[in-house]
Amino acid sequence: MTILSDLGGIIGISLMYSAPLLYTSLGGVLSENSGVVNIGLEGMMTIGAFAGAAVAYFTQNPWIGFVAAAIAGGLLALLHAVACVTFTADHVVSGIAINFIGPGLALFLTKIFFDGAAMTIPLDLDHKIPRPLNGFFSSISVSNDILKEIVGTLDSIFNQYATVYIAFILVFVIWFVLYKTKIGLRIRSVGEHPRAADTLGINVYAVKYLAVILSGVLAGLGGAAMSIAVVSNFRAALISGQGFIALAAMIFGKWRPQGAMWGCLLFGAAQGLSIYLGGTTLGISSQLLAMLPYIITLIVLMLFVGESNGPAANGQPYEKNQA
Repeated sequence: MTILSDLGGIIGISLMYSAPLLYTSLGGVLSENSGVVNIGLEGMMTIGAFAGAAVAYFTQNPWIGFVAAAIAGGLLALLHAVACVTFTADHVVSGIAINFIGPGLALFLTKIFFDGAAMTIPLDLDHKIPRPLNGFFSSISVSNDILKEIVGTLDSIFNQYATVYIAFILVFVIWFVLYKTKIGLRIRSVGEHPRAADTLGINVYAVKYLAVILSGVLAGLGGAAMSIAVVSNFRAALISGQGFIALAAMIFGKWRPQGAMWGCLLFGAAQGLSIYLGGTTLGISSQLLAMLPYIITLIVLMLFVGESNGPAANGQPYEKNQA
């Protein structure tokens, strides 16, 4: 393999692993811009990964599974919203509880629906999320060796699952909603100064509920992007820290969709690099390589968390009639 093809392989793997993080990080952007801290994204990802894989298996349709994952993540986020918005519970404590409920419920349901197994039955390749550009570049006929290498590299980069393209489209959609629409302005105003927003006639509770539920929907999609695209089934260890990495990407991106995207690409690149190095003959420990994305997460948090300031009212309970 040449340097160009190696680079294409690393970029392709990086994009594939960035997509689940990107869905989840965008969910965090929505929730925290409305003033609700959501560290329960990991649990929402997990229940979404289970729902996506299970429904896709029983229906033999990955898109139905994808929608089911969104619903499952949204329902778990609703629980978080009830605790934090209606009952003004501590956001961090509620998020921790969600991170226990999500994996526990997913494993419990897996054992019920799959005869006591700890994982869902793998999907056939025909029933995974499709790759829109599969075969497109390989169908291009070129005679020059350099051009063949370039075409092969482009195929490695762009022959992605549809979930990857949807994730990057959602970056623009959520940026547009947050900064170019009335509902986006309301979400941001509620996150900055909910009492002032209330005096202007904005239903603070409704806006917070909407943002938190949408964050769960997106986190559920992130989980499904893992279980029915990157791999072909759900298992207990499938989601292991990705929700927290997505939160780190959100902080790195200063609570903005486009910034979160760059953070997710950075962490996806760490995953891609670790997989690439694991396939070489350099003799690097597999345990050390598995640590690489998490080490980069810690480094990024140490370098950027002190300089990043989220919405002013983020994490603060709001009660309408409180003076």
